[in-house]
Amino acid sequence: MKKMLNGLLLFTVFAIVLAGCGSVGDSSKPGATSGSEQTSKAAGPVTVKDDHGEVKLDKPAERVVVLEWTFTEDLIALGVQPVGNADNEDYKLWVTPEAKLADSVTDIGTRGEPNLEAIAALKPDLIISNADNNAAIYAQLKGIAPTIEYDPYKGNGYDYDRMVEIFKQIAMATGKTEQADKVLSELDQHYNEAKSTLEKAGKANFHYALTQAFTVQNAASLRMFKDNSLVVGTLAKLGMVNDWKSDKTEKYGFSTVGIEALPAVQDSHFIYITQKTDDVFGAAMKNNSVWKELDFVKEKRTYPLDGTTWTFGGPISSKVLVDQVVGVLTK
Repeated sequence: MKKMLNGLLLFTVFAIVLAGCGSVGDSSKPGATSGSEQTSKAAGPVTVKDDHGEVKLDKPAERVVVLEWTFTEDLIALGVQPVGNADNEDYKLWVTPEAKLADSVTDIGTRGEPNLEAIAALKPDLIISNADNNAAIYAQLKGIAPTIEYDPYKGNGYDYDRMVEIFKQIAMATGKTEQADKVLSELDQHYNEAKSTLEKAGKANFHYALTQAFTVQNAASLRMFKDNSLVVGTLAKLGMVNDWKSDKTEKYGFSTVGIEALPAVQDSHFIYITQKTDDVFGAAMKNNSVWKELDFVKEKRTYPLDGTTWTFGGPISSKVLVDQVVGVLTK
């Protein structure tokens, strides 16, 4: 599963106002900072909580290396660009363009196998690590710089509360707590406006099932998101109701199934994320007897989202998801 989340089978403000402006964290916009250009309002020591306990920093971090895209997006939402990031090209491919990574950010290797020498050369004053991928090198990372480490999927998984929890701690580490409060407050307002838009369109309490799908060995592989996922938690803010249920505990917040599982939600509305180069529900399904007989297919209750709709992100991804969903449901 780690390999899937790293490669995703090749898978996959604050410079933005969450009510709907352009990209966030673009270093060309006012307030966006990078590396030594960053200034923190708080100048004194800070204490940050991570999965290991507490990490004390002499001052808010200014040169941050990040080993997980989720945490990179958190930084960018705070108006901060990291000095180093894992797997830049795939970040740009899979993560929403509204969380734009500056061209000046150094690529320090993959999320699963970061280059420790490249990290050390950047002289970071903070490293943000993902325990789900990097637990084995945690001691080495701490030898380079103070390190905070989170397993996003710890406990109930990477649900909405976990997203907010980690986001606030990264804000604490970088002296951006006021900005974090502003981001979350504006995000809540954005939800309220989106919910009102759905209500006016007759889509209040909208029932749905959401998948991110890929073709694997010539067959459709569907990630059906459960209630303990960030995306379902985000859409719940709009009063939307997830109809995909599973008794099995899913650490990553989704069940991996085939087309044959979809009759269980055929009375619902089907929202899906696919890639332009992998049109799972297009031509490949024209002769699929299960797909063709689904009620939501026959009644045209299927709604595609953009392939860069990132399902494991932070506040920016939640905002983008809401915009995408409201857009397809009300057009």
